[in-house]
Amino acid sequence: MPEAVLLWAPSAWTPEGWREQVVLRADGDGRWAEVTPGIATPPPDAQVLAGPLLPSLVNAHSHAFQRAFAGHAERREAASDDFWSWRDRMYRVAQRLSPAQLRDVAAQLYVELLKGGYTQVCEFHYLQRDVDGRAYADPLAMSWALAEAAAETGIGLTILPVLYERAGFGTPLRDDQRRFRSSAEEVWQAAATIASARRPLLGAGLAIHSLRAARPESIADLCRRAEGFAGPIHIHVAEQTAEVRDCVATTGARPIQWLARGRLLDARWQLVHATHSDAGEIAAVARSGAGVVLCPSTEANLGDGLADLLGWLAAGVPLTIGSDSHVTRDWREELRWLEYGQRLARQQRNVAAAPEAGMAASAERLFGRTLAGCAAAAGVPTWGLVPGARADALVVDRHEDALLGLPASHTLDALLFSSPGRSWRNVLVAGRWVIRDGTHARAAVIGERFTATMHALA
Repeated sequence: MPEAVLLWAPSAWTPEGWREQVVLRADGDGRWAEVTPGIATPPPDAQVLAGPLLPSLVNAHSHAFQRAFAGHAERREAASDDFWSWRDRMYRVAQRLSPAQLRDVAAQLYVELLKGGYTQVCEFHYLQRDVDGRAYADPLAMSWALAEAAAETGIGLTILPVLYERAGFGTPLRDDQRRFRSSAEEVWQAAATIASARRPLLGAGLAIHSLRAARPESIADLCRRAEGFAGPIHIHVAEQTAEVRDCVATTGARPIQWLARGRLLDARWQLVHATHSDAGEIAAVARSGAGVVLCPSTEANLGDGLADLLGWLAAGVPLTIGSDSHVTRDWREELRWLEYGQRLARQQRNVAAAPEAGMAASAERLFGRTLAGCAAAAGVPTWGLVPGARADALVVDRHEDALLGLPASHTLDALLFSSPGRSWRNVLVAGRWVIRDGTHARAAVIGERFTATMHALA
């Protein structure tokens, strides 16, 4: 259950940026009731924090089962290797996992995500059926496995059941995709059932795998069902150039262009990757109010390409990040790669900074814009160190090597661009400390289960 908490932080990141000597009070519902800067003397019953306090971030795109594949696809036996060959190998793992094994893999991942500064994860969940392609006796067996892992670790979870019905434009599902098959009705019912369970820190949204994997009629069906639905709607879009070419050949439009022309997009929609976009598509997304979920470490690992970060920033499109395939599990590294990819491509430094708008620090602009997109991506009302938001936060270890001797105003600069860094000192979720002194109370037990599952899969 959430706890009433009173904290005093030497500094904290608020919507106005860094503020000094901040009192934060969480109520018994696990939400911030008060965030007050300028309180020089800590209240007598307050926990005095040892370092600065940051809001946590939402991990807006996760395939938890792929944590079992991290590190297993970094060798090349054939003449070439790309996203599509990686995907074929990843499917072999997907075909073997049981609900219990998925729970073990997800629990290990969620501990790592908490240590990496995420306190909410959005599961783009398409591994839904039994190994033979039939529905489980409980069709949500795999969803509940994820929910159990999240409950054990203390992370917030938004499950996004995925519409997935074909291998490509006009191509039926392959046999190694049999566990992914789902209809608009099944997706809608799954989301409704998950939401109605009313489990603590568990929510639900909707997802469409991609335009290549869902028929236009089914997308329209799901959208009709979702009229009045307030939760998030996520979709993979324009991740690879081959996908864009196939979409143009089949529909006469680029993927983002197709979504915009159909007037499907609104503030609920989250476009995952959106790597290959043009100026017209960016403008259309901005007009719609939809957000974009960038996954820099996975996009780099898979050789997908670089998103037009400056285009999305300039247009004011809401941004979030996801660790996707989980080759990394720390938001600092995602934001670092988001900036470094642009530096390499443009041969410039501090690409994300905007001194003309009063934002000279790349780290602060990236963090602030990502933080602002978190609530919509996760389907929650608000996010951050603000009254009404869930009482989640990260305590910075100011004795970390990267921060020694550095002015407090450069804390975010060093956290992102002076690496590697330690795990967060303490992590708070809904008013409860789930990481203390860099340690999760269940980490050893969860690690043993994960190791046993990995040996069984091997």
